[in-house]
Amino acid sequence: MLNIIALALNILSSLFLIVFILLHSGKGSGLSDMFGGGGATLSGGTSLERRLDRITVVTAVVFGLSTFWLSWKWD
Repeated sequence: MLNIIALALNILSSLFLIVFILLHSGKGSGLSDMFGGGGATLSGGTSLERRLDRITVVTAVVFGLSTFWLSWKWD
């Protein structure tokens, strides 16, 4: 039962991770420019970009932990 939950979590987190990585800005384009964020500030981008960074890191950690769980406990 836990393996099924971990597998579903792994699949969902991988899809969300792809989406969140594609939303990040490259050189002069991305989510902040799409919504009018324009120029980056010296503190590392707009608040929208910083929030997207945090969401991406959390999603990557969930993906990594679920992958570890599946490789360790798969029957």
